[in-house]
Amino acid sequence: MVIAGARQNYLRVRLPNEHIRVAFAELFFDLVFVFAVTQLSHYLLRHLSLDGILQTVLMFLAVWWVWIFTTWVTNWADPEKLPVRFMLFVLMLAGLVLSTSIPRAFEARGLAFASAYVFMQVGRSVFMLWVLRHHHISNFRNFQRITAWLAFSGIFWIAGGLAEPDTRLVLWTVALAIEYLAPMAGFWTPGLGRSATRDWNVEGGHMAERCGLFVIIALGESILVTGATFSAQEWDLTMVTAAVVAFLGSVAMWWIYFNIGAERARYHISISDDPGRLARLIYTYMHIVIVAGIVGCAVADESLLAHPHGDVDAATKAIMLGGPAIFLFGDLLFKRSIIGHVPPSHYLGLALLLLLFPASFAISPLVLSAGTTVTLIFVATWETVALRSFRAEVVPV
Repeated sequence: MVIAGARQNYLRVRLPNEHIRVAFAELFFDLVFVFAVTQLSHYLLRHLSLDGILQTVLMFLAVWWVWIFTTWVTNWADPEKLPVRFMLFVLMLAGLVLSTSIPRAFEARGLAFASAYVFMQVGRSVFMLWVLRHHHISNFRNFQRITAWLAFSGIFWIAGGLAEPDTRLVLWTVALAIEYLAPMAGFWTPGLGRSATRDWNVEGGHMAERCGLFVIIALGESILVTGATFSAQEWDLTMVTAAVVAFLGSVAMWWIYFNIGAERARYHISISDDPGRLARLIYTYMHIVIVAGIVGCAVADESLLAHPHGDVDAATKAIMLGGPAIFLFGDLLFKRSIIGHVPPSHYLGLALLLLLFPASFAISPLVLSAGTTVTLIFVATWETVALRSFRAEVVPV
């Protein structure tokens, strides 16, 4: 691939022992993904079936992938420079098309969803080739490989957008499989070789902060759902109790993720001799599970506030249990990769959620949600008390 290169250097300037701050343009870019997460949670709520869950998971993985790839890019390219800032704004516009296509992505807007996604993935990578050509040759080679993989997967995205819904699911699954396997394969490309994680020289503090902010986006969806649904209901003791239960569940998840784990991860990746490998493992992949669990909890909160004592189907109760369980499992993997072991609180929390499963068929949504919230609070409290000494070990960078 022959492409002109920027003569001016648009890469971030990194100083020793200095943390790269998140730029306002990056925070502005995230607003599109606030909307995308809302669209995903509403889609799942309206399609609580096996097909609906598979479709939601696929679109969630696509949304996460386009966001995390952009996070890697802004770890290298400086959003304070005008071309990089304009690139983010163009991606925002495409992201808005992507997000608004979600409700009908498996109907009439499949091609719009696929086209926006491919444009964001390939367009951003071509932009980085222009930025890097004269200023960082190893990363330029890296993005040549990335662009080749994304262009190849784009064939399946566009073909899926043109296909019937059942075939679309298959083709888009193939496209995602290609993209998710690519980093693990080092983006190996004929004639270009493969990338090494040591070539992916990320600033760990920035990566940790960006992914923490996406967790905030997902938690914010739970708060928005709670507030919006609560405001539309008649306020009585049951409804107030349901709102408090939903809110405390969100607080507990915030506490479990941010109280200790997020800061320790930031520190460990900042001092790692191979931050690219660690960023690929704990942020690119493991955070998918954490965020997915939070989105599931947002769907559960909306169902709870809509039917605190009413009859709900088995799929809804599965989401009420599954959301917290997926979140805890993701946080378990995250902390195991950071500190080498998992706090027993997480294992016990998962066990308690499993014990709630047989009881879920006989209890109301409110009682079930109260049980999951108490479990999350229990995990947060145990971990806070048990790991107090670890907080003193964290060295801010």
